Parts: sequence; C-alpha cells; structure tokens
Amino acid sequence: MEDSQARHVVLVSAGASHSVALLSDKVVCSWGRGEDGQLGHGDTEDILVPTLLNMLDGLKIFSIICGADHTTAYSESELQVYSWGWGDFGRLGHGNSSDVFTPQPIKALQGIKIKQIACGDSHCLAVTMLGEVQSWGRNQNGQLGLGTNEDSLAPQKIHAFEGVSVMMVAAGAEHSAAITEDGGLYGWGWGRYGNLGLGDRNDRLVPERVSSNAGQSMVLVACGWRHTITVSFSGVLYTYGWSKYGQLGHGDFKDHLSPHRLEALKDSPISQISGGWRHTMALTSDGRLYGWGWNKFGQVGIGDNIDHCSPVQVKFPQDQKVVNVSCGWRHTLAVTERRNVFSWGRGTNGQLGHGDCLDRYTPKIIEVLSSDGSDCNQIPLSRIDPVQGKIWVSPAERYALVPDETVPNQATKSLEGDSNEADVPESDVKRLRQ
Repeated sequence: MEDSQARHVVLVSAGASHSVALLSDKVVCSWGRGEDGQLGHGDTEDILVPTLLNMLDGLKIFSIICGADHTTAYSESELQVYSWGWGDFGRLGHGNSSDVFTPQPIKALQGIKIKQIACGDSHCLAVTMLGEVQSWGRNQNGQLGLGTNEDSLAPQKIHAFEGVSVMMVAAGAEHSAAITEDGGLYGWGWGRYGNLGLGDRNDRLVPERVSSNAGQSMVLVACGWRHTITVSFSGVLYTYGWSKYGQLGHGDFKDHLSPHRLEALKDSPISQISGGWRHTMALTSDGRLYGWGWNKFGQVGIGDNIDHCSPVQVKFPQDQKVVNVSCGWRHTLAVTERRNVFSWGRGTNGQLGHGDCLDRYTPKIIEVLSSDGSDCNQIPLSRIDPVQGKIWVSPAERYALVPDETVPNQATKSLEGDSNEADVPESDVKRLRQ
C-alpha cells in the first residue's frame, strides 16, 4: 500500500519548451529550456532533469502554470502570485517588460485570493475567489478583454464580467476563453479560425458569450494555440477553431467556427482537457488518456510521428490510469494514479526530463519524479545560488536584433486557411523578439 505521506507529484505543466511540477509538500521543480529565465533558477541554462526551485522554498505553492516562455505560481498561504521568465509585452505582470530569472511577486495581486491562473503565449488571466478576472500581457487582438488592443504591463480587472461570476479561464496564443458559474461559455481576442466559438472569424475586444452550444452548461475549458476545447456538465467534449493538423479531433482537417461535439468520445465522460500548440489531450473519468492533432515529434504519444485527426488512446505501462495531463507546444506530460510522471514528444531542450535531448514517441517515465523510480527523494537542487543569480534584466540589455531565424536547409511551413497568416518556423531556434 502506498504511503499517503510520501512526497509525490500532484500536478504538472508544460510550456513551449520547458516543464514544471508541483510536489505534495508544496515545492516546485522545473526543467527544460532556460534561455529566458523561465526555469527560475537565476540563469539562462537548459536543465535536462527536474531540479528543485529553491527560491520558492517555504512559500507553500498551491498551483503552478507555464506560459510559452514564462511561468507563474500561486502561494495560498502568502496570498501572492509569483512570475518569472520572458517579460516582453508585460506578460509577467510586474509593470515592465523586463525578463526575470527568479520568481518575483506580482505586487498588483498581493493579498487577493486566487482560484485559478491561465497563461497563454504572451498573456495571462487570473480568476479570484470572488469570480472576478484579472488580465495582463500582450493584447494586440484584444485577448485581455479590456476593450482595447493596448498591452497591459500589470494586472487589470475585466469589467465586462461585472455582475457575472467566472469559474474558469483559459488562454491561447492570442485568444482567451472563460466559463461562468452558471455554465456559460465566453470567448474573446483573436478569432480568425473561429477559435472564439462565436460563429465567425472576427476578433473581440471584450468577452462575448457563446450562444451556439445547444444549451449545454460547460464546466471545463482549455485553449490550444489557436483552437479551443470545452466540456459540458455531462462530460461531453466540444472543440472549435483551427484544425489544419486535426487538433479538433473530428476526423478531418476542417475549421469549426462554433463548438462542435467530438463524436468519437461521446460515450466517454471527460474529466480533464489540455491544448498544445497544435495537439490536444483529453482524460476520461476512468483514467484513459486520448490524444490527437500535430504529431511531428511524437507529442500525441502513440508511437509514431503522423498527425492524427481523431482521438487515439495513449498507452501506459501496466495500463496505469492518468490523473493529470498538460500539453506543451511540442511535448506532453502526465501523472498517473500510481504516482508516476511520464513525458513524451520533443526533447531538444531537455523538457522531457530524462537527462538527454531526445524526442520520445511514447510515454517514458521520469524516474526522479516517480514512485516506481526514486520516489521524489533524489531531485537535484538548483545549482545557482539565489543570491548570486540574475533577477532582473531589461529589454535593452537582453534583446538583440535577429536578422534571420531560419535554420539553413530547414523550410518554414505556411499555414493553410488564411492568406494573411504569417509563416510559423518549424525549428526550435529562438523566436524573433518583436
């Protein structure tokens, strides 16, 4: 029988190329790409294995979530949100655009009881225990819901939800979604592929209620890069938005402008969902995990690198049941009922946590975090002294003009569906800061 007091991982979160885990004793570890300080260890080095984040010791972290290249954590005992990593557009909420290499408090949220935080590519949302929503970061398409397209360097209240109690929020690349206490579904921000669920391809600067969900009350919502996933009170899964890579799961590659029921899982009540850059994961109430969408690096986890436009079950050793899942841009993390942590997909920066930079096409156990490994008793400490590590670095100091980020002999893939869409690099080189 498992020791209920033994240290174990309770949740995981995956960013563009980094990963974090929250342990049962309220401490945090991080690993993967560290170029922008998103690991929180005071440097910019990649880390290939989970490493304890010393700077958060004693803060009793309650939740942690990755953005693309930044990370946020909430301490329930301190009533404080912390953030670190790439600071462009104010996504860290500190009132500036500086990169931060160790966890720093978001002063504007001090003393506020937080229910949930969501991080997108360049913006963040936080739901308070009062059902209010705060947003900050990039806002070029209205994804902050403030009625403008001006970035916000610090959290601001979304006044459009005045009188409406919000239960959950989600953040994509440039769009956002929310579920209210009465089961209402809302979308705002960038809507070119129908990812707002409002039946058109228009942007919205403030939250707008989705009216085409057949009267279903929603209880879960998640955003991929440019698609959205939601689950009704009865456990039925709906997806909408961009589907060039099959990430909507409807057996084709057709965009949907409003919530569309995923027929393949209609008989499997869904308890958890996660959206990646171009792939999707759904967890059933009995612990089965399904994945679909873009699979170039094996991030769907079924043993190949072929895109899948319909859900396929991800298999685990001894048919272990999954209790937590998180999609990164090109990799996926999961925790099983046996207190084991698995990862798969892109591994080029060590984001899989196996001590190497290899891609994995099927789930591989992260030994140092798993009960069938070293049982979280041999997680290495940060190698940087927090006192000596970097904290703040201004944009002027960090940012250099990158004339061309294209890797030689590696083409960029143009996105279908809109002639105005920018090319998206397939490589893992640093994205141009703009």
